[in-house]
Amino acid sequence: MTHPPQLRIPALYMRGGTSKGVFFRLEDLPAPAQVPGAARDALLLRVIGSPDPYGKHTDGMGCATSSTSKTVILSKSERPDHDVDYLFGQVAIDRPFVDWSGNCGNLSAAVGPAAIHLGLLDAERIPQNGQVEVRIWQANIGKTIVARVPITAGQVQETGDFALDGVTFPAAEIPVAFEQPVDPSEALFPTGNRVDTLEVPGVGRFEATLISAGIPTIFLNAGDLGYTGTELQAAINDDPEALARLEAIRAHGAVRMGLIDDPSQAATRQHTPKVAFVAPPAAYTASSGKPVSAGDIDLNVRALSMGKLHHAMMGTAAVAIGTAAAIPGTLVNRAAGGRTRASVTFGHPSGTLRVGAEVSEREGRWVVDRVVMSRSARVLMEGWVRVPGEVLHQV
Repeated sequence: MTHPPQLRIPALYMRGGTSKGVFFRLEDLPAPAQVPGAARDALLLRVIGSPDPYGKHTDGMGCATSSTSKTVILSKSERPDHDVDYLFGQVAIDRPFVDWSGNCGNLSAAVGPAAIHLGLLDAERIPQNGQVEVRIWQANIGKTIVARVPITAGQVQETGDFALDGVTFPAAEIPVAFEQPVDPSEALFPTGNRVDTLEVPGVGRFEATLISAGIPTIFLNAGDLGYTGTELQAAINDDPEALARLEAIRAHGAVRMGLIDDPSQAATRQHTPKVAFVAPPAAYTASSGKPVSAGDIDLNVRALSMGKLHHAMMGTAAVAIGTAAAIPGTLVNRAAGGRTRASVTFGHPSGTLRVGAEVSEREGRWVVDRVVMSRSARVLMEGWVRVPGEVLHQV
């Protein structure tokens, strides 16, 4: 039997925040994958090495976690006042599925540097030294992200002394602003309430804050779930019953948020919404062994991504946390002490993270102008990714 040769596709392999992904220029993809559809999904699945029943991604670029089974497609933006269009694909590990329903906030920090490396910014925009502002159109959710990328000697400055909990080594700091993560015409709280009661058959009845900022997120009280809010990954991910319970809550919350019509549809929308639980500040030891004292933080937050407790915090969920913390009466604000605030520092399994949010109440509606946090990014490898050519002949 004759097999076609492998495809050779230019790509960057990058870390952004606490995530890693494979970055492509749209024009470098094979023609069938330059448009949305089965061919694009099949190609990206094969790049990552999914679906993998062994859960290892041995035959692909993924690392078998939700933080590392990610793909990004970039193109020069034709939108006014934007430099680059950013499309994010979250690749399932054990199923043939790419979720295009949301953004990756962590990889958002890598988009500006990637756009410069890939030649998507005009050369005259790049200073010899200083910063360049990269305006990014997040195509999955139709929002603007602004990254300030450090430049030294005309090149992206990737090394530095900025430490980010959840990332082993320091790097250069990249401030990232999520501009109007919720359009003023859209409902920040899909139900109209800052706190709802969520009934989940066979699981229980829970207070919940359902918010659509950064990424649709369901916030719960840790105590209502029997948790302290200081849990690390093993406490949740090694408990199949706990994961099933949290997935049922996520599915029913998605219905209440109007994202799906029936809980059964949640299986085809793994990336969104997220489910997270919050608790007042309490001391714990992070997964790195770093002690986190109650005085270091305003609250504790633990969040799940793709059915597992995240090792740190998703950037998009941090947007939701910062927004909810700034609005009186939400579960996040209550856990943080209940006062009005412009920023919040929260504990997560790998340490702490600070996020700022500018919100205001206008004509009875809460509006989010901007959410800001600092991340870092680094090119890990560049060149070409190889994919068996038959992948495009099987769709």
